Amino acid sequence: MASVIRIFGIDPGSAATGWGVIDHDGSRLSYVASGVIRPKRSAGHPEKLAHIFTALRDLIAEHHPHEAAVEETFVNASPRDALVLGQARGVALLAPALVDLPVAEYAANSVKKSVVGRGHADKAQVQAMVKVLLPQCSAPKPDEADALAVAICHAHHVDIRKWKEAS
Repeated sequence: MASVIRIFGIDPGSAATGWGVIDHDGSRLSYVASGVIRPKRSAGHPEKLAHIFTALRDLIAEHHPHEAAVEETFVNASPRDALVLGQARGVALLAPALVDLPVAEYAANSVKKSVVGRGHADKAQVQAMVKVLLPQCSAPKPDEADALAVAICHAHHVDIRKWKEAS
């Protein structure tokens, strides 16, 4: 009998950080919860990062995941935008690490390929496939769907890891 692994997926961003929790039991995936953390637009950057950290910490405490997965960021924007996004990603890595959760990181193309089958899928395709794979999740917002997709990607990699260990 397979044991359930609860996975906390995070799609980091300084304006909107998506999060999603799924249970992975063998080949079954079950939706648990998801949402978007949105710091106040008027807040300073340090306050936004603190808000994201506190919200992630509280959500982790509420949902008791076994593992976490964070999307790696790829930015074609300015160096300043890349730095701001990198800081939000650092907070997303720190929150689960501080409570000793194993944290995996996945490139956006790997996440999309795991969920949609194409590494260059658009957000609408990711949202549609998340709804197919997790029918209990109704109409996830884009950042929320991305976080759930990160968790689904991690579940697929857990399966591959277990298969390799068994052979």
